[in-house]
Amino acid sequence: MLIENWMTKDVITGTPDMSMMKASKIMKEKGIGRLPVVDEAGVILGLVSDRDIKEASPSKATTLDMHELYYLLSEVKLKDIMTKKVVTIKKGETVERAAQLMLENNIGGMPVVDEQNKVVGMVTDSDIFKVLVRITGVMEGGVQIGVRLPNEPGGLVPVLDYLKDNGARLMSLLTSCEPAEVGMRDVFLRIRDMDKAPMNKLKAEMHEKFEIIYWV
Repeated sequence: MLIENWMTKDVITGTPDMSMMKASKIMKEKGIGRLPVVDEAGVILGLVSDRDIKEASPSKATTLDMHELYYLLSEVKLKDIMTKKVVTIKKGETVERAAQLMLENNIGGMPVVDEQNKVVGMVTDSDIFKVLVRITGVMEGGVQIGVRLPNEPGGLVPVLDYLKDNGARLMSLLTSCEPAEVGMRDVFLRIRDMDKAPMNKLKAEMHEKFEIIYWV
């Protein structure tokens, strides 16, 4: 799953000399929480978040009058408040790598850049959620089965063969890279809904044949 297939491609950007007030207005109107700051060629220079704007804005307890406040906000430029060391990801990277970077850096999104470091997209935690929903097939219903299997070549084959032989249609398959216990691994399968009787029979027999963690 490549980033370029899931990222937001129509990226709204700012320039170093854009005022904080204008950037704040753009972000509110477009409903975005991050604004990449780029040069004339589109190369990433920094990033401004709604948090950056809030921290740079005068306190509500300010004694400035309205004219002084607007003047101050118009004088503050993005280059003055932007984060210059921006976490980015190349468009040819995977969604999983993006999730890893966001988790490690405690961020909710980041710019996607090409080989020249030009901004070509944005990826956020919402995009990651969309990928998770899509690859699991949860929107199409069905049943998810968690099963613990020997962590060895061919360990999954008996389960897949059993499902096939009993008319179950596989929708998705995920597995954990962290072993549940030594020599074992957890696998998560989603199958399409079946008639009640065949489904009950399948559930009962799978509990007998395999180590079922859950059936949801």
